Amino acid sequence: MRLGVLDVGSNTVHLLVVDAHHGAHPWPAHSEKVVLRLAEQIGPDGAITEAGADGLVRAVSMAKAAAAGLETDDLIAFATSAVRDATNAPAVLTRVREETGVRLEVLPGADEARMTFLAVRRWFGWSAGRLLVLDIGGGSLEIAAGIDEDPGVAVSLPLGAGRLTRERLTAEPGGLTPPSARAVEELREYVDSVLDPVMKDMTDVGWERAVATSKTFRTLARLAGAAPSGAGLWARRRLSRTGLRQVIGFIRHIPPGQLHELEGVSAGRAHQLLAGAIVAEAVMRRLDVDALDICPWALREGVILRRLDQLGPV
Repeated sequence: MRLGVLDVGSNTVHLLVVDAHHGAHPWPAHSEKVVLRLAEQIGPDGAITEAGADGLVRAVSMAKAAAAGLETDDLIAFATSAVRDATNAPAVLTRVREETGVRLEVLPGADEARMTFLAVRRWFGWSAGRLLVLDIGGGSLEIAAGIDEDPGVAVSLPLGAGRLTRERLTAEPGGLTPPSARAVEELREYVDSVLDPVMKDMTDVGWERAVATSKTFRTLARLAGAAPSGAGLWARRRLSRTGLRQVIGFIRHIPPGQLHELEGVSAGRAHQLLAGAIVAEAVMRRLDVDALDICPWALREGVILRRLDQLGPV
């Protein structure tokens, strides 16, 4: 069967269409995204602005039309932290449903961590033993660990790369100068303070293999020397803590407006890269992780796998 998954995130609205059935590898048939930066269209009152809601309706409508054109049997649509945290989320979701016919489900942060963990477990299999899974998004950081397909511990923290860039890393207009050393150090201290309450629970679970997903981790791994995307889905990619510290050492001195010039760094997310790197380093340091395997599957694949499990054999 052909399934579509529509992911409304903090940065993009991403449609992924796959051909799959229960017990089989989901093979991508189509992928498209709209860079909406919804999290940047939230006003001082915490509400998504009218312009942001207009953009969301257009993006969802376009994705629905694309999914219909590709003859998908089902379209699973969900939203993560940007919509989850908005004070007017119910009204925006109602508008999307009434104007597009698409019912967006808001994923709780812990469920986001669980779905991502499921995808990683299926990718690496049971031989990976106990897994630790890290995922840095635009609005939140998800951490999960355990031995089964459902993690023993799953948490979501407000440590997304986009959120921290907006709230904690002030820069000159146009990104012409890098954040100050003081701003970077204050961000490190803040990230550690948010991590404090969950560190003991995570270390108590334990793991044999530490894994990371998400565009942020893939970009950091590429800058640290991992294989480029052109090497294919199956190429093994890793990010060491030493390599990450070296990456931070040079990107912190590059103006945000120039980071997209580095190989493997997308223009749409370049300004968030330093904040994401600081979060990655903090969580690796606090959990004493020397290196992470990079998994190409993440939340969207986890949502698809869960739906296939619910449908069962056909």
